[in-house]
Amino acid sequence: MPDGEELLRSRGLRVTRPRLAVLEVLAGGGHLDVDEIVRRVRGRIDSVSTQAVYDVLGALSRAGLSRRIEPAGGPARYEARAGDNHHHVVCRGCGEIADIDCTVGGAPCLDPGSGHGFDIDEAEVTFWGLCPACQARRATD
Repeated sequence: MPDGEELLRSRGLRVTRPRLAVLEVLAGGGHLDVDEIVRRVRGRIDSVSTQAVYDVLGALSRAGLSRRIEPAGGPARYEARAGDNHHHVVCRGCGEIADIDCTVGGAPCLDPGSGHGFDIDEAEVTFWGLCPACQARRATD
């Protein structure tokens, strides 16, 4: 697997400490909000502004190195898993997010019907429910 510098260069992006730090944080997995990404990046480099992290996330998303997801009612989240058309399940209780691979068939996984003339290349589906921990809490309440 290419390192951060190779990834950035392969997408035509300059290599900077904030970009490398954000890539490293995202590579750790999860669906992180900006506050959590900033906290973790600041643990790796001395100083970085929240705006700089937003700028890096925008550049990484445009370059296909990260994915931004926006579950209804919550903050935007970012992940390193990008470009594979996977979906998400979100817990209504605690907000935990998990990946779900393509639901049926090849991308975009769903047939939109007429498509209104669009050349559709991706579908974004969010499933909602209760995670096992919230189910257990509900059962004991």
